[in-house]
Amino acid sequence: MTNVETRDELRWADVPVVDFNPGGELPVLGNAARMAEYAELGPILRSSAAQGFWVLTDGELVREMLTDTATFSSSATVPTVPEPEYLWIPQMLDPPQHTVWRRLLAPYFSRGNLNKLESAVRARCRELLDEVATSDHCLFRRDFADRYPTSIFLDMLGAPISDLDQFLVWEREVLHLDPADDPDHSRSMAAMQAVTGYFLQLVEQRRKDPRDDIISHSLTWEIDGEPIPMDQLLSFHLLMFLAGLDTVSIQLTYSLHHLATHPEDRRRLVTEPEITATAVEELLRLYSFVPPSRKVAKDVDFHGVQLKAGEMVFATVLSACRDPRTFPRPDEAVLDRRPNPHIAFGLGPHRCIGAALARRELVIALEEWHQRFPDYRITAGFDVRENGGMHGIVELPLEWS
Repeated sequence: MTNVETRDELRWADVPVVDFNPGGELPVLGNAARMAEYAELGPILRSSAAQGFWVLTDGELVREMLTDTATFSSSATVPTVPEPEYLWIPQMLDPPQHTVWRRLLAPYFSRGNLNKLESAVRARCRELLDEVATSDHCLFRRDFADRYPTSIFLDMLGAPISDLDQFLVWEREVLHLDPADDPDHSRSMAAMQAVTGYFLQLVEQRRKDPRDDIISHSLTWEIDGEPIPMDQLLSFHLLMFLAGLDTVSIQLTYSLHHLATHPEDRRRLVTEPEITATAVEELLRLYSFVPPSRKVAKDVDFHGVQLKAGEMVFATVLSACRDPRTFPRPDEAVLDRRPNPHIAFGLGPHRCIGAALARRELVIALEEWHQRFPDYRITAGFDVRENGGMHGIVELPLEWS
């Protein structure tokens, strides 16, 4: 044993060690159950998976990690990949570079722009529900949740909805693979390269034939008076692709799972549609699914634990969103909860820039769904499963009378 290993063992001596790898499939709501179990062990744990990384289970520590960008860098955001061979722009940039990109994106998600989109969002939702209503059952992700928000976002971005099935394959390869199926990350890297190649062709098409979309507009952007290099543009489009493709889909599916298994809450939404917006906030809080990780930027004493530069730290926003110090009855859905200071969309400079659009899409979906289908249930006998990594229900079969 080397002196370095000995020092590390001493540094971790008082920290519980868990064999935790955040990927793989679990029973539905298994990620929340696992983090609740880990929280009983302590606020800071050490995972022995991969190269080893820290795990935060305390809500206040999660908030601190997300806001202290000088200590916790976004240059690596997957806990088992401390030296990534890719760069997701702007997610993996720290301020001030991150701030520059965020300003470029801000107009697309402004209140004024979202107001212009609302009628199109509702029309798209109704169009898809017309198709769902031709039957007495559906696979909710396949038939609605994966198609509704993504079609809206792809229109904004400028990518053809006709390629959605291929997009979803790539997205799963990048974000949802079981670590056992991709131990060296070669499959996820191949998928990212495929997405980058796809967008390279699309960017060249827009260069010749510009349209009113983000891809076309990005070709005119400048940073410090200079055009943005192509490699950075492609890294940006890769991130937009990943961020916009399944986040609202995941939250919608958690929401419908909850409402299908809690009929009293479902009946409230049907009879009191005016609470839909607050219900969306509560379901966001209760089923927060984003697991942010950060790379330690400098040696630091973090609440009694010595963190070293280059080490990875894993957390879930769920730990903060179910913190009993902030939320009475934290594990219950209180559909009219006020105030509700959840951080489902993150915190600090990397807070999700598309949060307002996501909220609007969620409210519209729940309003329109419950007008069509006031009484529904999960198909009996189906084993509902959940992804690790980026948490999310794999599929949700619903039926109604």
